Amino acid sequence: MQSVKAIGIVLAAALILGAAADEAAALKEALSLATQRAVSSTSKAGGFLDNPEIHIGLPGSLGKMESALRTVGMGGQVDQLEVAMNHAAEKATSEATPVFVDAIKGMSFQDASAIVTGGNTAATDYFQKTTSGTLRTRFRPIVEEAMQKVGVVQQYEQLVGRYKSMPFASSPNLDLTSYVTDKTLSGLFTVVGEEEKKIRTNPAARATDLLKQVFGH
Repeated sequence: MQSVKAIGIVLAAALILGAAADEAAALKEALSLATQRAVSSTSKAGGFLDNPEIHIGLPGSLGKMESALRTVGMGGQVDQLEVAMNHAAEKATSEATPVFVDAIKGMSFQDASAIVTGGNTAATDYFQKTTSGTLRTRFRPIVEEAMQKVGVVQQYEQLVGRYKSMPFASSPNLDLTSYVTDKTLSGLFTVVGEEEKKIRTNPAARATDLLKQVFGH
């Protein structure tokens, strides 16, 4: 009788471990799929520029004065600066895939199992904490080079000079490369989170049998 009970316990434990392993594998599949879709979406032409949720606008006090700058004939420069910043972000996000792949491979079984039962963006939140530093280091020189090629700094300084000449305007103090890099990271993870939500809540977004099995309940 004891041996039968022992066998039953072993089988139950195996089933539990198997289910947990499926959950962990499904989470990694979900993250892989979500990040692939997010990188594809944000790195294409217009991926940032044409997406109102992640579009990078003028920074800080300049953003607040956009309408005034347009009124005094600086609308063209405003548009050029925004286009250049968003294109720089699109170029940078194309380099995110290997960082995401490494993070997914390095995720522990315990982390994966816990995140499966979390909120709709639990995986994205975890992912953001573990990859942001590496991504920021990787993105910054790409953003800087892309902006230098199209004269973003000169455009920005021209706008700042005109802005400072306006009544009651304060002098903006900003590292433009850091601003665009941070906005690029924020935008990318916004889209990753949207893709994770789809996988968790929309059956049509689950592309594999394992995802359907784990997230379908």
